[in-house]
Amino acid sequence: MLAKNHLTLAEFKQHALEDILNSVWFNRQSITVQLTPSAEIVIQPKPQLKPLPVLKGYVPTGWKEEIYDEPK
Repeated sequence: MLAKNHLTLAEFKQHALEDILNSVWFNRQSITVQLTPSAEIVIQPKPQLKPLPVLKGYVPTGWKEEIYDEPK
């Protein structure tokens, strides 16, 4: 596991890529890699979203025309 969340490119190269990715995933924290004084790359885990609930109800026919039709 990595102790730092901000690494220089030289520090990044000292670690195995698999170790870095596992650290990001299991710690659920991002790691910033400083390439140059003005360039950084952030490696972060993708958030795991819960599925949307299925709601009871219906969509009335013609709803789109009612909303988007121009007034007469």
